[in-house]
Amino acid sequence: MKIALYTKSNSTENFQHIISLIKVLEENKIICEIDENLYEFISKNKGSKIDYLHTRKFIQLDKSFDYVIAVGGDGTFLRAAKEIADLNIPIIGINKGRLGFLASSNIENIDQIVKKLVNKDYKISERTIIEVEFDGRKKYALNEIAISRKNTTSLISIKTMIDNQYLNTYWADGLIISTPTGSTGYSLSCGGPIILPNAESLVFTPIAPHNLNARPLVVPDNQKIDLEISSREKECLLSADSEIFSISVKTKLSINKSKHKLQLVDTGDSDLLNTLREKLYWGKDKRTEQ
Repeated sequence: MKIALYTKSNSTENFQHIISLIKVLEENKIICEIDENLYEFISKNKGSKIDYLHTRKFIQLDKSFDYVIAVGGDGTFLRAAKEIADLNIPIIGINKGRLGFLASSNIENIDQIVKKLVNKDYKISERTIIEVEFDGRKKYALNEIAISRKNTTSLISIKTMIDNQYLNTYWADGLIISTPTGSTGYSLSCGGPIILPNAESLVFTPIAPHNLNARPLVVPDNQKIDLEISSREKECLLSADSEIFSISVKTKLSINKSKHKLQLVDTGDSDLLNTLREKLYWGKDKRTEQ
């Protein structure tokens, strides 16, 4: 078995966790390789002891890897997911204490998690990925694609079409098109609904809309979405998860569900419903305590 390891590559707080994880993997005779930036950063730290381990570095993922492990928060998970692209390598997110919607397994349970990987004692949760085409380029997102104003207080206008039918023109600071996975992120903070991962839907969530009757809208994920932007300014911002681009307001955007999905490993040591209750304090009323 061969595993690719990702974590935040500029934080010494991860050293002990990473070294402990690598040791557990080696004890189970699992080949572990870590991304180049992280390897170089850890190697420069005198206390890392990475030279005593047999791990190697990799520059780019390929199909020789059986799993990807992302240690950190949801941001680290998204970075690793971006590198997987269409390779269909299963990924597991391990957090270091704080609950995460994506990095849901706890570092304290690493021995148990590795044993489950070895024994294939887990489930795969398939997560929808969306793609945006613009200016001859294509970018993918696990969470959301968002359009927003840039360096100005002026609103932008976003004409929205679904399967070539006119839906609405949003006058707002921007618009978020979110997957079910991303519904607990940026979209949620802007008033969007929470959607469970197996729902075949996308969410349109306007950002501070000027037309106050504009509300989040849930649509089927198999429909083509076309956006046309207009503004007093020449540029606006387009983001695909953590990637941000400056684009001309004359740019036309086409958004579709990707043909490939992210394979998320579920070892059962945490679940989304429990995470929702804990992070959002659901059921904390004494009348509902069990």
